[in-house]
Amino acid sequence: MNKYTVLYNPYSGNCHGEIYAHNLDIILKDCELDYVSMPTIKDFKKFLKNRKEIIICGGDGTINYFISHTIDIKYSNRIFYYSTGTGNDFHNDVGNKVEIPYEINKYLEKLPVVTVKGQEYATINGVGFGLDGWCCAEGNIEKQKTGKPINYAKIALRGLRGAFKPRNAHVCVDGKEFDFKKVWMASCMNGRYFGGGMKIAPNQDRLNMERKVSVVIVSGASRLKLLALFPRIFKGTHIKNKAVTIIKGHNVDIYYDEPCALQIDGEVILGVKKYSVKSK
Repeated sequence: MNKYTVLYNPYSGNCHGEIYAHNLDIILKDCELDYVSMPTIKDFKKFLKNRKEIIICGGDGTINYFISHTIDIKYSNRIFYYSTGTGNDFHNDVGNKVEIPYEINKYLEKLPVVTVKGQEYATINGVGFGLDGWCCAEGNIEKQKTGKPINYAKIALRGLRGAFKPRNAHVCVDGKEFDFKKVWMASCMNGRYFGGGMKIAPNQDRLNMERKVSVVIVSGASRLKLLALFPRIFKGTHIKNKAVTIIKGHNVDIYYDEPCALQIDGEVILGVKKYSVKSK
């Protein structure tokens, strides 16, 4: 009988993480399952040492929690993923169509490292700085008020109609410097998706041999033009618009002239003016 350690996030899936994780009782009914709430783990290195096969249950934030807490650990475990979150951008990018756990070890190697306010984070999908970070911050506020699932596309439309103010940005990618005015977002992507299904970097390959990330800048456009462009993000055809600039590289520094919310795999950091990304 196969034995798996199931790591779940009780806060994922609108705080139904543990309930959703137990769907595995049916999917893997012939296996031995040991359920562990991830936030209760104090020492990941010690915890992983004697566990061969692990299933991570949750969404993008749950994977981010795991990789950020194991960023300096070389583990030999087989790591599987069972998508039970709300946004599920990682699953949209790499997941199989059958809703069963699948191995993700190859996606956890050589991940980009984000530095914000002196703290380092690994990222599985990418960083959203600007409108996307603002949407995640607003979504958190709505979730606390209502407890209901969040429609990030609806929040984004509210931002484009006037609630979000664009910034100016200075961008440095592998030593090359760029200045952008009226920046709506300055994202750095390891995968293709963010925001619960928005294909912001359609040509990004997270397993590309050079391990480059895609810096996506949306700038210069009026609110009206962006409202017309917005639906195209879901199909990835927005990159044909002149308001969109994509630069690929390994070392990225992005500066805003005014603080803004930033999100890393959906996890929000407020009041950010600068972030850096290094990809191996």
